[in-house]
Amino acid sequence: YFMQNGLEDLMRRWKAEYAETPSLSHHASAARGFDVSLLSQQAHREKPMSRISAGLQVLVLVSGAAAAGVQAQGLVTTHKLSAALANQLVGDSVAACAQKGYQVVAVVVDLDGVRQAVLRGDGAPIHSMDNAYYKAYTIASLGLSRKEETTKQIADRMAKNPPTNVPQTQLPNVTYAQGAIAIMAGGNTIGGLGVSGAPGGQFDEECARTALAKIKDRMK
Repeated sequence: YFMQNGLEDLMRRWKAEYAETPSLSHHASAARGFDVSLLSQQAHREKPMSRISAGLQVLVLVSGAAAAGVQAQGLVTTHKLSAALANQLVGDSVAACAQKGYQVVAVVVDLDGVRQAVLRGDGAPIHSMDNAYYKAYTIASLGLSRKEETTKQIADRMAKNPPTNVPQTQLPNVTYAQGAIAIMAGGNTIGGLGVSGAPGGQFDEECARTALAKIKDRMK
């Protein structure tokens, strides 16, 4: 860097002093040629550096995009009913059973088994608070892998495939009682609706099915 600046300064002084002398005009021409050559060499040195700089910028951008892609792959998106729709579902379930003279409890859970909405109808038995939750929890959990729609389907499958001599561990919050339907969207289970309190699981299931039919068009 210092040599280059020194040479350029020397050439400027030499041309200023001798360029007007006729006998040295050819030296001035040579000096100008040398100056142009020097600048040309400098340009050639700068071009590779420019290409390297541009390449590094592209590499940084690509690396950043790749890092962003890795971060995006670390996120999982799940779906569940909105609070408004979950509350409508339990309300319609209780109302459907009430029209038939049954006092029931309805519960909606998401795939984590968390209660999204609970409604106890007037006069519904207290044990139905837990039982409706167990039904909803079971269909949302055990029905997920096989895409089973009701706890009855799970119970029927279990009956056809009795356990071996090794006793099964009783899972917490799990019941095979009829009266729950999977909440599905796009062919995938996103939660469960459990109903309890009617004089038979089939009636609980009918009320749940009636309520789900009312929001079917909003699940697409």
